[in-house]
Amino acid sequence: MAVTTWLRWIGAGLSNDLKRSRHLVSRFAGWALVLAPLAVATGVLGALFLQTLKCVTLWRFHHGWILWGLPVAGVAVALAYRFVTGLFQQRGRTGAPAPFKAFGDGAPLVMVPMAFGAATISHLFGASVGREGTALQMAGGLADGLARLCRMDARRRKLIILSGVSAGFGAVFGTPVAGTLFGLEVTALGEMGYGALLPCAFTALVADQTCRVTSAYIGFERLDGHMSFQPFYSGHWAFTGPDPWLMAKVGVAGLAFGVVSRLYAGGIRQARALSARLCAVQWLRPALGGVATLALVWLCGSDDFLGLGIVAPQPHGASVVNFFGQHHYAWAWAWKLLFTLVALGCGFRGGEVTPMFFIGAGLGNALAPWLGAPTPLLAAAGFAAVFAGAANTPLTCTVMAAEIFGSANLAYYAMACIIAYAVSGHDGLYGFQRVMTPKYWYEEFAAGLTVEELRARQQRAHHGLARYGKALLRHNKGRWIRF
Repeated sequence: MAVTTWLRWIGAGLSNDLKRSRHLVSRFAGWALVLAPLAVATGVLGALFLQTLKCVTLWRFHHGWILWGLPVAGVAVALAYRFVTGLFQQRGRTGAPAPFKAFGDGAPLVMVPMAFGAATISHLFGASVGREGTALQMAGGLADGLARLCRMDARRRKLIILSGVSAGFGAVFGTPVAGTLFGLEVTALGEMGYGALLPCAFTALVADQTCRVTSAYIGFERLDGHMSFQPFYSGHWAFTGPDPWLMAKVGVAGLAFGVVSRLYAGGIRQARALSARLCAVQWLRPALGGVATLALVWLCGSDDFLGLGIVAPQPHGASVVNFFGQHHYAWAWAWKLLFTLVALGCGFRGGEVTPMFFIGAGLGNALAPWLGAPTPLLAAAGFAAVFAGAANTPLTCTVMAAEIFGSANLAYYAMACIIAYAVSGHDGLYGFQRVMTPKYWYEEFAAGLTVEELRARQQRAHHGLARYGKALLRHNKGRWIRF
């Protein structure tokens, strides 16, 4: 009797487990039916976008005179955005410039072709901007449109937008695992929400394969495929195990990468504030940036720092690919930083990540002779670490470096990314990030504040301290303050 009761109890438990499993499988299948079209569309659109940027970049290489039209092109794009966003504001919606703002009012589907066209024009005329921002905005717009079509609630809508962002990242860079982590890591600093892990992984993998197949069909190599055929992949810079002395050198380079990533993130913010003070009319600011870019080209005597910078117009010009070779470029990273701050600060449309690849790889190339480290190793570490510090995504960037350059030197990439992440402080490119766990503890920290709110609080504290110091000086009438 006891055995029969025990068997019935086990059978009832197994039956309940099977019912739960069938329920979970049906839910996963339902999500897959929704996410698969989004991932395929993102992959195809990403491949077409990358091919378009390649064509306009090569055309600009052979027709350098088009750079003179950069101020006019910037103003035309700004006016187009002003017109479209004005229409949607009249209807009670906003054309969000970033896909993550779609968690609120939403990114209209019409912003997908707008972002595509604006980035294409920016690269055609030579603005120093990236491409991932546009890809993420297009993916976020497609995801938001699909969520509205399916009439999803706020929780499911946020989930599908995160999945679209992961798909866009994985498709553009050819790094599906890093794309999965990016969608989870970028929203909150110090905390990852694993509830979206499966949808983000599914869309990133499908979008990556779709983009890979589409790119092969149209004859285009993405960043991962393009760099895998370069001579530096001969294996001479792949190490079987971490060397303590070389690890220390990478750590020193990581400090420099973190400082530059903080300069990059803060410099974009300061450049935008400066352009707003110099030109009160927003749609005229790209003209100011175009003129400044022309002046910089004349000043440095090179056009290597225009556009994406993955390849250079000349065989041995400064570019991401050439930074892994035998030539050394001492100040290419600084010039690219200046060109990019001018372009993004004055309102040109594109992304912020690809210029960071140039800056990080260029800085690694410049530091290699001083530190006595292999140039390809430091270039690859800087490629990922500057992005890790500016975006506060060390895990994403470590995995991205392994997916692009191979996992043989994973320990060195992790060291550079983690140190750069720590050195960059509680600041970054994305002001919407919520700081859940601080990089270093201090008493005034309050969990849940965004990077933008935390920055404003710190600025108020600094201003208050400065006012207190001035009051002390006035009270002491210029004499030495005695404590």
